[in-house]
Amino acid sequence: MLGRVTSSAPWPGRLLTSGGVSLHVRETPGPDGVPAVYVHGLSGSATNWTDLAGLLAPRAAGTAVDLPGFGHSPPLAVPDWSPQAHADALLCFLAGRNRRVHLVGNSMGGALAIEVAARRPELVASLTLVSPAVPDRRPDPRRISDPRLALALVPVLGRRARAAVTALTPEERARQVVDICFGDPGRVPPERLAEFAAEIDRRNRLPWTREAVNRTAVAMIRSWAGGALWRAAARVRAPSLVVWGDRDRLVAPRLAARTAAAIPGAELLLLPGVGHVAQMEVPDVVAEAVGRLWDRAARDDRRGEDAEGPARSSGETARRREEHV
Repeated sequence: MLGRVTSSAPWPGRLLTSGGVSLHVRETPGPDGVPAVYVHGLSGSATNWTDLAGLLAPRAAGTAVDLPGFGHSPPLAVPDWSPQAHADALLCFLAGRNRRVHLVGNSMGGALAIEVAARRPELVASLTLVSPAVPDRRPDPRRISDPRLALALVPVLGRRARAAVTALTPEERARQVVDICFGDPGRVPPERLAEFAAEIDRRNRLPWTREAVNRTAVAMIRSWAGGALWRAAARVRAPSLVVWGDRDRLVAPRLAARTAAAIPGAELLLLPGVGHVAQMEVPDVVAEAVGRLWDRAARDDRRGEDAEGPARSSGETARRREEHV
């Protein structure tokens, strides 16, 4: 059973410390059982999961995290913007809660989720990846929401380009993000666009925002060298689902099949007409697919318990025989 989104407001948030890591989280109430943890992408935040978490709430309580330096979360005490540091923070946060979770990640958050699932399989009951940021180095200008962002890195021209980008209103910047992230920008409700603009405005006032986005982006691209993420994907053992929109301009849809093939037993859902943030663009479709994955994970758990039962009984019988002898 899936829920219905009855409010456009983001879920309530608070700062939560777990495993020595303090992250701002937005929590969705739900039943007892395996909870869900949602991880956003570059420049995103916990609000990227408002609708999907609401739809899945009847099945699992949810925690959408703001990664260090993003959303409402402060940077780490010693700022480190590498994917390794973000993955370490997420892993420590999850390990501190000492519960298996359904891990759901989008874009960069998907790449981090792969690392966590590979390194600590006992913490991950299932893995859902929505357009994960796997290595994609193609030089395509369509991947940049504003061409002036590229010019901003060029000596002399950079100053003027940065000034032009800074002069954009939060509403204009929000529209740019929607245009590049959604396959059909017309699917975005007005209240969501207003939320994006308000969040951009608030983040622009934080001293670490530019550093967090720029340095995390550079570190992520550098981390693609050597194929470490593909090797991590091969070590994932949790039941997995890869979701990809065929209009994704940020991470090429041609990588969808390779990503699903890299993870043992993973399923692939390719969505026509959808962009980079399927959980926001078509949350109902994604929720249905995630629900099926969770059902599969539960069946796998039950089969594992049934298999352990006879083995445990045989072992106990053998021990009793030894004691009798």
